[in-house]
Amino acid sequence: MITLTDPVPLAAALVRVPSVTPDDGTCLGLVAGWLEQLGARLWWVEEPGEPRVANLVARLGEGGRRFAFAGHTDVVPPGDEALWRFSPFAGDVVDGQLRGRGACDMKGGVAAAVAAAARLQAEGGLAGEWWFYLTGDEEGPSVRGTAAIVRWLQREGFGFDGCIVGEPTSSRVVGDTLKVGRRGSFTARITVEGVQGHTAYPLKADNPIHRLARIVAELASSPLDAGTDRFEPSSLQVTTFDVANPASNVIPAKAEAVLNIRFNTLHDGLSLETWLAEVAERHAPGRSRVAVTSLNEAFFAGDGGFARLVADAVVAGLGVAPRPSTGGGTSDARFLKDLGPVVELGTVGHSLHQANEYVGTDELEALTLAYRAVAQRFFEAG
Repeated sequence: MITLTDPVPLAAALVRVPSVTPDDGTCLGLVAGWLEQLGARLWWVEEPGEPRVANLVARLGEGGRRFAFAGHTDVVPPGDEALWRFSPFAGDVVDGQLRGRGACDMKGGVAAAVAAAARLQAEGGLAGEWWFYLTGDEEGPSVRGTAAIVRWLQREGFGFDGCIVGEPTSSRVVGDTLKVGRRGSFTARITVEGVQGHTAYPLKADNPIHRLARIVAELASSPLDAGTDRFEPSSLQVTTFDVANPASNVIPAKAEAVLNIRFNTLHDGLSLETWLAEVAERHAPGRSRVAVTSLNEAFFAGDGGFARLVADAVVAGLGVAPRPSTGGGTSDARFLKDLGPVVELGTVGHSLHQANEYVGTDELEALTLAYRAVAQRFFEAG
């Protein structure tokens, strides 16, 4: 039987399950079994739609302050397995490393949270409620994953007083970085309609490529901002420029470009969409469309209260002073922030989404100590 206070075998068991998003395999079932051994009450949260997404909510203890851990057990595809020195789902421990897809992002974090809860409970320090919000849909569309858990929590009247998302946020050693917010992510498609014609008779046509090129050039050369005290400058990147024109002597009828903006709290989705539409209209009056295909707003969780408690606990437990950060991509914290204070703390992100992904067993132990220290300080503060 697996010892629940040791994160390494827990993480290894999860890594051995091929849980490529959104197919969780048996991962959440494994975690549910471990939490049941600790006496947790379980809820399975699922919203209709395909593909099916598994979500698990669990509660240890009843009454008192509510501490939450949120994470995911789905992983990105391993990619070209010829690049791997070992099986992507090996789950073996070699030279102090747990190897396999998801070891770093973020099955190791889930295992550390379970082990930390088991230790605190065994020591009699679980003086409140420890909630787990776990999904099999974070690496994919993230539509019926943590977002669905939040909707369920709101319907049921549940919430939390402080939440840690276990993403691999650390830079060099566990605990050196604490995510206290995230940049927003805005994806849009710009379409310019033209008039098709022969390249020998350009006056009878209207080339949409030329117009779209001017639109893209202005957008790409216009600094959005200089950043803030908490966020780096916003960044726009054009990711596709498509015409689908097989003929070299035909002016096409349509051209499209897709761009992604990573933005700080000086902007929101509406302001960015308005800006894109204004630039597009200036270069292609009456011939352009802007369609927002993905939007996650920027947010700042603050560096006081719960964030300060987490940082102080990490210093006390690991002797490491976390640096507050809002960099990187998006995470499920963007959903949970609507329910209460949330920060992100996890393993070192040295190999996430790469071939030969791994996590150090010492990292798993350090993260377990950190989570336990945070939870203990949290309950004592109540």
